[in-house]
Amino acid sequence: VQMAKSRPGKRDLDSYTIRGTNKVVRAGDCVLMRPSEDDKAPYVARVERIEADNRNNIKVHVRWYYRPEESLGGRRQFHGSKELFLSDHYDAQSAHTIEGKCIVHSFKNYTKLENVDPEDYYCRFEYKAATGSFVPDRVAVYCKCEMPYNPDDLMVQCEECKDWYHPACVGMTSEQAKQLADFVCSDCLSEKKKSQNTYAAFPLSNGKVEPKRQKR
Repeated sequence: VQMAKSRPGKRDLDSYTIRGTNKVVRAGDCVLMRPSEDDKAPYVARVERIEADNRNNIKVHVRWYYRPEESLGGRRQFHGSKELFLSDHYDAQSAHTIEGKCIVHSFKNYTKLENVDPEDYYCRFEYKAATGSFVPDRVAVYCKCEMPYNPDDLMVQCEECKDWYHPACVGMTSEQAKQLADFVCSDCLSEKKKSQNTYAAFPLSNGKVEPKRQKR
């Protein structure tokens, strides 16, 4: 039998079945891996390659996802609870440390999910572990607080300018925001008032209005 790659005593496998389950892992899948300490959340990684040696020990070559708290900047206000960064940190681990599979969605797809399951995560940044830098290094900001979007937070959209706001930043509770039929931000409200005032003050006329002269 011809081996795909000629590493002495090693062969690439198409798949690995997680111990005690019928879940099949292939290259490109995202997996949950047992952390070194029991009280930690499982590590998340993307499987790049699966390999067996001549004694049938199976290793997975992975690319780690980092949680915000594992990055140099730490967890920030706009990081969602299911947010991960795809790092440039590659590793080889025993396949036995795989506990389950998960899905790391694009940010856009994650925000469209009807329900977020425990195995749903999302990634909008790549993270360079050595330098602590992010790609992209800029994202759109919203609201008066000028923060990137956190999908865990409720936001309301202004009917006029279409920008998004956190209820607390515009002096509302989440409960009040949920009951709103329409929301117009204070900037748009004052613009509206301005245009109404100017309109009322200067009735439109066609050309000049000549003062009426009294007939003698």
